[in-house]
Amino acid sequence: MRIIYGWPGVSLLVSKRIIPVTIIVFLVGLCLGYLYLPYIIPREVPRAKDLVGLIEIEGYVVSPEALYKYINIINQAITNESIKAVVLSVNSGGGYANYIEQIYHDLLKLKEKKTLVASIVTALSGGYYIAVAADRIYALPTSLVGNIGVIGTGPPVLIPSEVVLETGAYKATGFSMLLFPHNLSRALENFASAVEAGRGSKLKLTSKELRRGLIYLGSEALRAGLVDDLGSLQMAIDEAARKAGLERFEVVRLKPQEGVQDPSQTYRGYASNGSITLDELNRLHPPPAIHYIYLPPQTMTQSPPIGSPTTSAGGGWDAIIDASHGNMVSWWDLNILIAELASKNITVSFLSSWEDIESMLDNAHCLIVASPTKPYSPKEIEKVEGFVNKGGLLLLFFDPSWEYLGMEGLSHGIVAPINSLSHKFTLTFGKGYLYNEDENYGIYRNIYIRNFAESPITQNLRTIVFFTATHIYPSSRGVAWASNLTYSSVSERTGSYATIAFVRWGNGTVAAFADITFLSEPWCYIEDNYQLLLKIASLVAETKAKAETKPTLERAEWKIEKPNLPVRTEKIYTEWINGEEKVVRWLKVSETEVLVERPERVIHYYYDENGSLIMWRSDNMSVVYRSPIPETPYPLTKGKKWRHESGYILNINSEKLEGRLIIEEEVVDFEEIRMEAEIKYFCAKVKYTMIDEITQKDTIITITSTGHYWVSSEVGDVKDESDTITYINGLQYRIERRKLLLKEIRKGR
Repeated sequence: MRIIYGWPGVSLLVSKRIIPVTIIVFLVGLCLGYLYLPYIIPREVPRAKDLVGLIEIEGYVVSPEALYKYINIINQAITNESIKAVVLSVNSGGGYANYIEQIYHDLLKLKEKKTLVASIVTALSGGYYIAVAADRIYALPTSLVGNIGVIGTGPPVLIPSEVVLETGAYKATGFSMLLFPHNLSRALENFASAVEAGRGSKLKLTSKELRRGLIYLGSEALRAGLVDDLGSLQMAIDEAARKAGLERFEVVRLKPQEGVQDPSQTYRGYASNGSITLDELNRLHPPPAIHYIYLPPQTMTQSPPIGSPTTSAGGGWDAIIDASHGNMVSWWDLNILIAELASKNITVSFLSSWEDIESMLDNAHCLIVASPTKPYSPKEIEKVEGFVNKGGLLLLFFDPSWEYLGMEGLSHGIVAPINSLSHKFTLTFGKGYLYNEDENYGIYRNIYIRNFAESPITQNLRTIVFFTATHIYPSSRGVAWASNLTYSSVSERTGSYATIAFVRWGNGTVAAFADITFLSEPWCYIEDNYQLLLKIASLVAETKAKAETKPTLERAEWKIEKPNLPVRTEKIYTEWINGEEKVVRWLKVSETEVLVERPERVIHYYYDENGSLIMWRSDNMSVVYRSPIPETPYPLTKGKKWRHESGYILNINSEKLEGRLIIEEEVVDFEEIRMEAEIKYFCAKVKYTMIDEITQKDTIITITSTGHYWVSSEVGDVKDESDTITYINGLQYRIERRKLLLKEIRKGR
């Protein structure tokens, strides 16, 4: 009974225990099956149908996670046999060069097996490098396309340690700073070659145009041959399917497999366009680094460099370096120049207080002003001008690169601080930078300079290289010019831009340089850069030597030296005669001939080897002087007088007439004259009286001219004002009031 009775009980007991366990096992199996189902049957990529895979290239490719994501996705597209064609949707500003190249080459491998079509929203720099791997490229009319080029952050300067040792000069830095621009050029060639290979005969841009880094709208990119058609992502998908021969297909958005981290989760700040700065890029890829990347201009700046060190004002100094106006230079930048000055027994000091500079300037011989970020006050400018007028040397250096500007300089309009001082000496540093795409040192912003005028700092120079240089107005003040294939980044026009200017001012000198980099190592050793640096040091030494051999010059002892005007120098004047305006052209044809062209006639003046005027001719008349008129007796100092009298023969219409000329001149003052182009010249003011008497039978014609002319050491005659009265046999016949003012000058080479 117990057994019989117990059986149902046991059965019941077993049933109550077994049934729940069975249910649990079933449910667990069901869950596990669900979890592992994607590994048995693909969750997003069904293999039973023809598929068009969609690969989305989004944002900057600057992190390893982004690279691994795209490598994984591309590999899926290659190995999944159900995927018959692939569409790239590109919305990227590029990234780290190595990452971009890996993605590009993986896409080429994909293209060997399957149709590859690209659809562009934004494809800039490395983004376009990726897109150009496709068989066909679509873009929207306003898509941003192109920006083909390279951004590189150069190797740092090694500060060695006695604890951490390295086995070679470039072991720590990896690259030579001197050769790094050429490394960038080779990277650019890799990029451009990929574009040329991908686009083939469809590319309409020249080699130079391709390498400029321009951004094109989609419609412009179509005309340039950078894309094949204008259209949407759907059109690109349809084209990919058509090329693959698919009639019925599904589109699958490819994602990284499990275990591959999505970079947008950890590098969210870099996953979209326009949100990475150069500082952030340097943290991800410390210099030296090369990038195929587009960075908006406002992100292309780095943390400002450390300002210049300063020294106390104790003692006397031959050369003072201004550090009181937020100047973005240091001993490091000027170390080689300072060393050469020291070798010539020139003492140098950085001074951070203008009060110290002002108190010591009277005993100094040279003031160096380099990349100030704060403007000079009228009182400070007056002090500097007085220093130059008394025989001092002012060296002005400006560099438009970020390292020499900083945020303080940008807040003052970049060139405004240096120009607040340079304008006093008729010099203006231009905005932007110069570049030459045809001939350069490594990259387009490193320009060769081979055109020089005679001056103490350019004599015997053949070639120098400036690195991200600006230019100096007016070009006529220049003594070194870039080639006429050089562009200004602001005007976008070519021209023979002046990069070094040299001005005699009072009894002193102002020299201006449109670059600073050429002073520092290793750039100072390229071409004749070191010779230029030595000439600057020699000019400082010569200025000191002159000051020590003569007393300080007062205003009465200011002087104007003989102008150095090379052959082919051309000057344009505006002339007013009794209010009627004319244009006068002056041209130095040779060392012995000058041409003066007016609307009504052209006059040729001829000189002997001593510079004395021997004759002139015009149309049907000529004058030959019996006693050549000597040239102006330079140097001109206040109170200096001279007089000359000469007979002459006037030939007019085959008739010979006798004449006599008397000239009396005196330097009465020195003045600053502003020409029409708002350029000022320091000039000697010369008072003159000229009496010209011609005898024709019983008629005596007397012409008297009285007035002043102003002459400078840089360009010669700047201005002339006179009254001319013509008498016939002693009776007044005519009065002319004449004014002549220099409008522009182009010096010969």
